[in-house]
Amino acid sequence: MEPKRPKLPSDPRVTTRRAMLRDAACGFGYLGLAGALADAGLLRAAADGMGARPLAPREPHFTPKAKQVIFLFMHGGPSSVDTFDPKERLFRDAGKPLPIKRPLAFDDQPPGPLMKPLWKFRPGGDSGIPVSDLFPHMRSVVDDLTVIRSMVGEGVDHGAALLQTFTGSSTFTRPSMGSWAVYGLGTENQDLPGYITIKPALSHGGAKNWSSAFLPGAFQGTAIGHSGLKIEEFKDEPIEYLAHKGFSQEQQRYELDMLQNINRRHAELRKHDPELEARIQAFELAFRMQVKAPEAFEVERESDATKKLYGYDQEVTKDFAWQCMLARRLAERGVRYIQCTHSYKWDQHSDLFRKHTQNAAEVDKPIAGLIKDLKSRGMLDDTLVIWAGEFGRTPVSR
Repeated sequence: MEPKRPKLPSDPRVTTRRAMLRDAACGFGYLGLAGALADAGLLRAAADGMGARPLAPREPHFTPKAKQVIFLFMHGGPSSVDTFDPKERLFRDAGKPLPIKRPLAFDDQPPGPLMKPLWKFRPGGDSGIPVSDLFPHMRSVVDDLTVIRSMVGEGVDHGAALLQTFTGSSTFTRPSMGSWAVYGLGTENQDLPGYITIKPALSHGGAKNWSSAFLPGAFQGTAIGHSGLKIEEFKDEPIEYLAHKGFSQEQQRYELDMLQNINRRHAELRKHDPELEARIQAFELAFRMQVKAPEAFEVERESDATKKLYGYDQEVTKDFAWQCMLARRLAERGVRYIQCTHSYKWDQHSDLFRKHTQNAAEVDKPIAGLIKDLKSRGMLDDTLVIWAGEFGRTPVSR
């Protein structure tokens, strides 16, 4: 007698266990093959989870609001109680002894009396968030800001504090915040780096602050100049070094292909060394950048109205205005994480009023201009702008 065949469900969307196993037989075989190839190191996408395009955009675990980050870093430690964090008790008890145990410090000298903020705080916008007179332009966009007054750090020196600010650790080298962002999300523009740091500080940790650490090298930050250079000294540098004037683009492509073939053979012998793989990917990215990067860096092409909005037409604000305009242009072109650094100027152990006034004047208008420009272009909805220093200042007179 012929055995009865199992009755299949009438609904085509429903299947039996036996039918599923029969239909998926080839699939199980391919899964086994993929595992074998991965174990042998022959399936690169399975081996490193990234494949040949580590910067390719990836879907997050949930739908995000922000697509890119612009981090505006004030190097040196701006005084929080003189900028965005007014303390009523300081106004009331100015001149009285410090009522708490002195925080960690470099010397054993007794602290001076409490010192009230040196600038007036005034409410801004509809929210009424108080902002000191140091930042009148930022006060004008305060309704677009979220002020966080609960941040705590561990390091009392700038090196440890910068490391913790950028990597989360004050003692060990860890991947920087930008590296994690690009590692997790990739980047929208495959012809530009996913993480760019503009005029970064070479002191207090230097490259460790934009390093990818134990992540693949493709996710480290790409530095554009450094804080010791003026705009005139390096603003054309990225364009100059991207182009090889002695060869046509076809000749450069041929040269790179030959070099990459040698590198690939070397990589096979070294079992896909991550550092060599990162170098190979960097060569490919550098070639693609020759076409896309020059146009992205042509800040001078911005309209006169835009330059005026950022303060590019004024000497005191020109440097940081250039950084902020470049950051917007890079974000506009799909770069995931951009960092701007106001050089090491905020470390005031004396002469606080004069120096903080000068520092704030250099960045106030460019930052407000960036917020307004992003908003007018519809980019503020999906661009997270962070303003921060590595730590604040103890509110005593010495």
